[in-house]
Parts: sequence; C-alpha cells; structure tokens
Amino acid sequence: MNSLQKKIWGLALIVLLIMTASWISLIYYNQKMLDQYNNILERYLVMNEITSVSQQTVTSLNNYILSPSAANYELINQNKKEIETMKNEVIEFKNVENELALTNYVNLIDSLIETVDRSLFFQSEAETEYSMSAFREATHVSNYISEMTLTLIDLELRTYDVFYRGIINQSEELKQLGIWLLLSIILVLLLFTYWFSQRITKPVEKLTSAANALSRGRFDLKVEVESKDEIAFLAMTFERMRVSINNLISEIHHKAQLEKELQQNKLLLKESQLRNLQSQINPHFLFNTLNTLSKKAYMEGSEETSDLLVSVASLLRYNLKHLDKPMSLYDEVNVLQQYIDIQKSRYTDRLRFYTDIDESCLGIKIPGLTLQPLVENAVIYAVEPLEDGGTIWFRIRDDGDRVTVEVEDDGPGMTEEKIQEILLEKLDTEGRQSTGIGLNNVMKRLRLFNGSDDVMSIESNVGSGTKVIIHLLKERRNEDDQNTNR
Repeated sequence: MNSLQKKIWGLALIVLLIMTASWISLIYYNQKMLDQYNNILERYLVMNEITSVSQQTVTSLNNYILSPSAANYELINQNKKEIETMKNEVIEFKNVENELALTNYVNLIDSLIETVDRSLFFQSEAETEYSMSAFREATHVSNYISEMTLTLIDLELRTYDVFYRGIINQSEELKQLGIWLLLSIILVLLLFTYWFSQRITKPVEKLTSAANALSRGRFDLKVEVESKDEIAFLAMTFERMRVSINNLISEIHHKAQLEKELQQNKLLLKESQLRNLQSQINPHFLFNTLNTLSKKAYMEGSEETSDLLVSVASLLRYNLKHLDKPMSLYDEVNVLQQYIDIQKSRYTDRLRFYTDIDESCLGIKIPGLTLQPLVENAVIYAVEPLEDGGTIWFRIRDDGDRVTVEVEDDGPGMTEEKIQEILLEKLDTEGRQSTGIGLNNVMKRLRLFNGSDDVMSIESNVGSGTKVIIHLLKERRNEDDQNTNR
C-alpha cells in the first residue's frame, strides 16, 4: 500500500474511532443512569413483594389451621423461604436516611416468621386456642409490614425525589450534550479534513508551480516538497532533472564565456604585438647603441650615466620581449626598480619611492609588464605636475589565497565617477604613458590571467591621493588562459 492510500485509510480510521468513542461514551452514560433508576425501582418492587408474600404466608397459615395437610404446610415453608430471602435483600437497602425504619422493618419480618412458627407449633400440639392466638398476632404483624412498606416507600420517594429530578435534568443535559458533541465532532472532522487535504494538495501545488517555472526556463529555482509520499519522490525526480538541465546550461554558458575570453585574449595579444612592433625601432641597433654609449660614458668616468643607460637598455629589452608572457613577481619588481632608477635620474629628489615587500610572495606568476604601468601612472599624475614632486608607496603582502600589490601616491586623487569609468573599462589613460599599456589593458590581462573579474580596485578622493590595489591569485582558475598567455 502506498503512502497516499495510507493517508486516506488513516483519515477514515480516525473518523471511525471518533464516532465509535462518542457512541460508546453516550451509551455508557445512559446505561449508568438506567442502572441507578433500576436499582431504585428494584427497592420498591422488593418491598411490595415482601408485603404480598407476608399476606400469602398468613393466608397459607390460615388454610393450614383449617385444613392441616402436607401441601398447605409445604406452601407455608415456601413462603417463609421467600420472605427470608427478600429480608436479606432489604438489609442491603440500608442507608443513613432509612436505617432506623429499615431496622424496624426487618424486625417485623423476623417477628412474622417467629409468630408463624409458633402458631404451627401449637397447631401440631393440638392447642388450637394458642395456635389461633399466634395466627391473629401474625395477621397483625403482616398488617404492620404492609403499613411499614408504604412508609418506607414514601421515605424512599422523598429521599430520591432530588435524584428523580436530577435524572430528568441529566436527560435534558444529555440531549444538549449530544447536540454539542455532534457539532464539535463535525467541526473537528472539518478541520482535520482541511489539514489532511492541505497535506496532499500543498505538495501538488508546489510541484505544479515548479513545473510551470521549468516550462518558462527558470532552472535556478529549487524544487522543494515537504512530504513523505509519492509526490515527494516525484519532486525529487523533478529536482534531479532541474539540476541536470541547469548544470548543462551553466556548462554551455561557461564554454561560451571561455570562448569569448579566448577571443579577447587573442585580440589583446594582437594589439600588444602591434604596439610592440610599433615601439621597436630597430631594437638590436638601439640596444647596441645604448651599450656603446654606456661603455663610453663609463670610460669617460660618468658611471651614473653609464648605469642609467644600462637600466634603459634592460627596461626596453624586457618590454619588447616579455609583454605577452607570464613572468614571476620577482622579475617584475626588478624591472620596476630599474624604471624607478631611470625616473629618479629625471626627477631627482622630487620623486620619493618607498617599498614594503614580502619576499615570500615573489615566486608567483603575473602577466609581463603589469607593475610598471601602475607606478608610471602614479609618476605622471602625482609627481610630474607638482613642483615639489610626490611620494609613491609600493607594497606587496600575503593575503592567504592571494597576493595583494598596492601602489599608493599622494597626488591630486580622482573622482568616484572616474574610478568607475576605469573599472568599467570606459576610460583609457594610455595617451600619456610611454609604454603604451594603460590601466584598462592591465586590468583586462589580469582578468584573463586569473580567470576572475576581482583583480583591481581603486581607492581615491579628490585632493587625498590614490591607491591602486591588484589581487593576484596564488592558484589561477583558468588554466587555458594561462597556457594562452604563455
């Protein structure tokens, strides 16, 4: 038997139990009142029977005196036994209200039996006068019993008058109780039936709603049904189907996103290669010329000029060869230091550069030529326009599953609108940067490299400097992009 059938049979069983319990309660209550009424009626009947038997005893005794025979004698004994039995029953009727009267009544019965026995004794001894005297006494006792019976019945009637009225009132109350009980049972059954129907229809409604959502293409809504029957099994099957379809759609979207990012990566690479080619003006000749100038400056005693030329040559070689390759953060920091050396020769004391580097983070990979554009942007906007120059802070720290790089300056800052334009790739500042690699370009390459959009944030207010923060994952999410960059 399945769960829905069990619920239906359970409802029928509960209804049957409620009706049966109500019927049994009413029958029991009614039978209890009937037993009390029968008990009182039996008391009256027994007392009336005692009066009748006592009179029959006296009559039988008179017949025996007139015509002594075994049959008449046997009839007297039978009457005596009956009155003795009823006397024992009357003794059980004793209570506080009738104790004295009932005791006298029992004594009268004993006197009647004793007087009858004495009359029989005198009759057997042929003492007719004494026998008749005992007979007359038995007659008087029988009359007393009859009167006493009426007295006891009248006493019983007065005693149980309240009880009779109570029975009438209880009958009326029982009738009203039956009506209210019937109404209560109907109400309880209606409420229970509503609750029971909700237990069945609610899961069906949820399942129907989920099916409608699936038909409209909403595969992100979880199918939840709280029941323990076939509907729950059907809902679980729907949920598995929804998850499978949703996973398939997510996989398709993911593949489409990967394809889009791959195309963007290819376009960026082509753009970088084009700019790289545009920036190369016979690089070998330029490197050889710079090396020759460096050696000549060294031979002429201009060691500072020689070091500057070496830094420029190394920086150009790095920019031309490693733009489209992932490099270690260590190499990027070294190239950045060469760039700062060149800029310090230009701005002297106007450029103040401070570093705070966690060397344990320098082994991770990063797209080539990522740090220099950030610092170069700070030099252009925070050092170059100001007469007293400016200060740049460069920090690298370990943040658990990622490495955070910060470039902070004390320049004029920027508005929130400009920050959003940069982060939303609506603005490119490459026109004033000698490398030709703008912040947007750096952000795009980092997003492709990490496989995540959360790669850069900017904190700035007008007049209070700017802080550019980039987040480098220690383990990249998109290995395809990593291989492409390589």
